[in-house]
Amino acid sequence: MTALTRRSVLASAVLAGLLPIATTAFAADKPKTISIDWATYNPVSMVLKDKGLLEKAFAADGISIRWVQALGSNKALEFLNAGSIDFGSTAGSAALVAKINGNPIKSIYVYSQPEWTALVTRKDTTIQTIADLKGKRVAVTRGTDPHIFLVRALLSAGLTEKDITPVLLQHPDGKTALIRGDVDAWAGLDPMMAQAEVEDGARLFYRNKNANTWGILNVREEFLKDHPDLVKRVLAVYEEARKLSLANYEEEKRIFIAVTKLPAAVVDKQLKERTDITHSKIGAPQRESILAAGLALQQAGVIPASVDVKKTVDALIDSSVPLTN
Repeated sequence: MTALTRRSVLASAVLAGLLPIATTAFAADKPKTISIDWATYNPVSMVLKDKGLLEKAFAADGISIRWVQALGSNKALEFLNAGSIDFGSTAGSAALVAKINGNPIKSIYVYSQPEWTALVTRKDTTIQTIADLKGKRVAVTRGTDPHIFLVRALLSAGLTEKDITPVLLQHPDGKTALIRGDVDAWAGLDPMMAQAEVEDGARLFYRNKNANTWGILNVREEFLKDHPDLVKRVLAVYEEARKLSLANYEEEKRIFIAVTKLPAAVVDKQLKERTDITHSKIGAPQRESILAAGLALQQAGVIPASVDVKKTVDALIDSSVPLTN
């Protein structure tokens, strides 16, 4: 019996009420393409893409890999919500806010423990503390860890976003606006933040590593439900790329420079000083970090008081997908 005939028989049986919909072959059919993002804030994804590891892993299945660049957590989450990618790399806090807003995702893997954001100003400004931001123009990308970092920083100084003038720009444009003098400060993101430091003398006037939430890989809930075996295999290949990066920093650096065209000093600042890729399994540390961010955002009024943040964190994180490599 051909595949087409089998499908026709199954479809007829469903329409006749002889089989429940859940037993049809449609949901179990393997996709022709797996769509996944890569980002400069996720160096492991760049190694994964450069080495063609996913392409090799799924070649025998006839599954192709489609790569999409994400310029920030907000973009990765937009792509996930639209179904244009199956896997997306974000900050944990950004994934939580998206989940609260109805984005059907699960957080399943850790690609880094970064200090990828800080509050940045030019070398010639008088800004020294968070309080100095009152009344100032601050570039920020909504729906990202830098945005959440900014909100938490303002809260710690008794301020809110109403006390500043947020200038909504994507991360690279935020850096450009700061250096050009269009804004007074910027909620930065690496590697643009490291580039501003090294090349333009920008100052990181407020840092708090613990308020940077983890780099998290997310999957669409529907994809995880329909293809748990494929998700497991994707994570196994991600692990291969992470271990390759750990074992050979110079190769990771070479790949990063080839893509970004950034000088070695900038890359070293991001990869060596501010990116820890020794973690992979998602669990209690990530849960606690994301929960702390969520509760702070709720205190700041960004997340409604009616939201059960802990329950949403529990619904977001799925640590059941085994890591094998």
